[in-house]
Amino acid sequence: MEEIQLHLDEAKELMQKAVDHTAQELVKIRAGKAMPNLLDGIMVNYYGAPTPLQQVASVTTPDARTLSIKPWERNLISEIERSIVNSDLGLAPQNNGEIIILTIPPLTEERRRGLVKMAKAECESGKVSIRTVRKDTNDSLKKLQKDGASEDEIKRAEDTVQKFTDQYSTKVDDLLVKKEAEIMTV
Repeated sequence: MEEIQLHLDEAKELMQKAVDHTAQELVKIRAGKAMPNLLDGIMVNYYGAPTPLQQVASVTTPDARTLSIKPWERNLISEIERSIVNSDLGLAPQNNGEIIILTIPPLTEERRRGLVKMAKAECESGKVSIRTVRKDTNDSLKKLQKDGASEDEIKRAEDTVQKFTDQYSTKVDDLLVKKEAEIMTV
């Protein structure tokens, strides 16, 4: 039935979005290496409007432990510094009047374990989203059954939704394994 297929396609799309969102959130958890995307969530007050840092400055990595931020306009240096200090990154910016330098400290074993816990929590949140999509889709399918769809078609569709759930949950698990290895590598 065409309506069942629409529900399955929507479920698949929403589960993929949950995996993508989890991947984006894991990128924000730093692994002791300097990466420009570490600053993705930072907003700078640019002429009264909150603006993403990447739109007002270039961010480069001169070496594995340093980020260099060069604002397009010099008068933004203090705003960028303030935004970084107020963020939850825990980094102390240094500026030389033209660029801001962020030195990423090496992670302690305890901090690494804490970051792994954060990554696990983020992945669990992604899996919860996937299971929520499964539940919502199964509820929709049950409504279709009440509206006259055959029981066999609905059962097959529910089995397909479960396969999607398993498939996308495995993708989230894979993301966690990679992130955990990245964090724990000294």
